Amino acid sequence: MQQTTLIDQLYLARRGDLVNYSSRILGDRIQAEDIVQEAYIRFGAAFARERPADPIGYLIRTVRNLSIDLGRRISRERERNVEPWDGFQGDFCDARPSPEVVVADRQELQALAGAIAELPERTRRALEMHRLGGRTLAEIARELGVSVGTAHALVVQGLEHCRGRLRRR
Repeated sequence: MQQTTLIDQLYLARRGDLVNYSSRILGDRIQAEDIVQEAYIRFGAAFARERPADPIGYLIRTVRNLSIDLGRRISRERERNVEPWDGFQGDFCDARPSPEVVVADRQELQALAGAIAELPERTRRALEMHRLGGRTLAEIARELGVSVGTAHALVVQGLEHCRGRLRRR
């Protein structure tokens, strides 16, 4: 019986703070009240099994996790229930880019290839290994015989050069 009293005391002492905390996460005070009630039930069950080392921390984490879960569930439901745009006909949509976009993308790729070609050999290799080959900085460093810091600097230099060239277009 003493455990129940302790649980009730902890809950009642923190209830208002917990509701405010959950309400900030959810943006809805009524749902926050429900979350805090659920947390209290779970808190009591956990307390019955074994007393948590940090009961208040446990209660706060439970409220936080339940609030986040509910918020995600609400977001998913909203996404599923979005009304389609009036007059939208999926058959008329073409997922392919327009010819103008294709030409612009090709020109940008050519400019990028030119910028990469201008790089010093070691910088170009580091950039290509990292961005195109998916290699880690440690792997690049081993391959080029340099430190990881130098490999990182080479990749950054290559990226900055390419960005600068593409901005100037």
